[in-house]
Amino acid sequence: MIDVIEKLRTEALSEIAGVSTLRDAEDLRIKYFGRKGAVTGLLRNVSEAPPDERPVLGRITNELKVQLTAALDERIPALKQVEQELIRESNAPDLTLPGRRATRGHMHLVSQITDEIIEIFAELGFQIATGPEIETEYYNFDSLNTPGDHPARDSHDTFFVKPGVVLRTHTSPVQMRVMERTKPPVAIVAPGRVYRVDADSTHSPMFYQIEGLLVDEGVSFSDLKGTLMHFLKRLLGDGVKVRFNPHFFPFTEPSAEIHVEWTSNRDGQSKTRLLEIGGCGMVHPRVFEYAGYDYERYTGFAFGMGVERIAMARHQINSIHYFYESDLRFLEQF
Repeated sequence: MIDVIEKLRTEALSEIAGVSTLRDAEDLRIKYFGRKGAVTGLLRNVSEAPPDERPVLGRITNELKVQLTAALDERIPALKQVEQELIRESNAPDLTLPGRRATRGHMHLVSQITDEIIEIFAELGFQIATGPEIETEYYNFDSLNTPGDHPARDSHDTFFVKPGVVLRTHTSPVQMRVMERTKPPVAIVAPGRVYRVDADSTHSPMFYQIEGLLVDEGVSFSDLKGTLMHFLKRLLGDGVKVRFNPHFFPFTEPSAEIHVEWTSNRDGQSKTRLLEIGGCGMVHPRVFEYAGYDYERYTGFAFGMGVERIAMARHQINSIHYFYESDLRFLEQF
């Protein structure tokens, strides 16, 4: 049996010295020390040897186990280093391959439409005005003649930052901020983000709006309608179909909703209907009182339109959510 042990020692040490991968090393460990391994079998056979030979055979077999285990453990660090180098080499860039061109970005569709809107109104003499997105209830509601019990002031319509402070629900507060520091005549457009507790195919909790305000002597509803028709024809084409529906807003009187024809495609079928893109009206005298304007001398009109909805009408886009899903298949079309 001693000859068998020495033969096994020689063969095992030779195999361990020639192992080249961690997987092969683990296979050798199982071959010699597993449940049916060669060294495990020798240890089991010691109990079958003559009693006088058992101490010597047990000692030699245990020494063999310790020696082979140590030899395997010594090979592991070198094998790990070899595998790590192979991984690094496989991940290294192939410098012979042709280079990849960086993808060229472009302006988001919302930004494109916003710039076009501003350009059209700038030609008519409107200036750009901005205001904070975190707004006080005074500017967002009170100064715009919106009473305290109005549904828009409830938490199911408006995001409240803290009592008395909200995420603005429209860009109309910019009107009051401008009028407080500017004497008539005033002609401004105010683009920016607004926030409302609402979400479906035509509503988003955050969206872009562009507000318009014109105040001067003798401004009429005809001026409002003529201005908006000029704008919509410039942006959506001379053939655009527009409808002004009577409506109510606390800060304008009379008021109207602006609808344009919108064709959307769902389930492979095109459907044409009217899409509301905003509201408009003549500035309410109470708003002029808050601003310190003489409402008997001055009149004015105001409008607020959703930029995404205008883009939806122009490009026949089905859902407002496409603008914010960062899907390049959609964005790269524009």
